[in-house]
Amino acid sequence: MGYDIHCLALGCNLWLGGVKIPHTKGAVGHSDADTLIHALCDALLGAAALRDIGYHFPDTSQEFKGIDSKILLKKVMALITDKGFYVVNVDATVIIQQPRLANYIPLMVSTLSGIMNMPTDNVNIKAKTAEKLGAVGEEKGVEAQVIVLLAKTDNL
Repeated sequence: MGYDIHCLALGCNLWLGGVKIPHTKGAVGHSDADTLIHALCDALLGAAALRDIGYHFPDTSQEFKGIDSKILLKKVMALITDKGFYVVNVDATVIIQQPRLANYIPLMVSTLSGIMNMPTDNVNIKAKTAEKLGAVGEEKGVEAQVIVLLAKTDNL
């Protein structure tokens, strides 16, 4: 299971699932702040017992300043593949009050499944609002939760 949260602010880009979403606010972070990809990376690393995204890509490192999170996901995929795993499926939830994400979900699914080299049918993304409750409901943040299933390649 992976989880991530980022503040939203004016003047930042909103990247979710490797897709730039047009909006007045974007996520704030050391990298491109793609909350969905960060939660996905954490889920993958955790399922393979490889610690977490901050361990591999610390926000104190200039190497990762402003980095495209799709690059981080590619690196995570290499780590789990090297450990003998492949991704069976992904189930993700993005929680954001605005903008509505339904029209962007197919492109997010296609982008993520392409990076992970898996069928689009095995990647599910849901979008929820926070019903105007808490920081996310007040449009101050964006959250993502992801669950993945990995299997060992020697079980094929």
